[in-house]
Amino acid sequence: MRILGALLVVALLVAAPASAQRPCPTTPPDSLGPFYTPNAPERASTGRGLTVNGVVRSATGCAPLPGARIEWWSADAKGEYQDSLRATQRADGEGRYRYETVAPGRYPGRPPHVHVRVSAPGHRTLVTQLYPREGQPSIETDFVLRAD
Repeated sequence: MRILGALLVVALLVAAPASAQRPCPTTPPDSLGPFYTPNAPERASTGRGLTVNGVVRSATGCAPLPGARIEWWSADAKGEYQDSLRATQRADGEGRYRYETVAPGRYPGRPPHVHVRVSAPGHRTLVTQLYPREGQPSIETDFVLRAD
């Protein structure tokens, strides 16, 4: 009887629809900061030194979010914010993105960081920051958004 019950549970799990999949943990938010400016130019590169790539996903079932809008801004190597280091891009048809920029510099009271704002229809806008280590050439991270 126990074996039959265990087989039934396994069969139900295998047959569960995709919407019943375990959710992805959402990306933790972080401060917007005082230097956000909307309407940055559409581009996937603002320099060389640090590459960030991954997938934008929904917390519901970890589904990719094609066309999600990603906005980037950071300080230059001297710790100064420049319009040339602002960008907007769209995730591709599979929710993937790749962004390349200069390694951000430190400014008083803050470790080097890259600001990110990610939005997609039907999801809450995510504002967060990435903190590369000194000399780190790349960051691979998925941005997971909570559904409205």
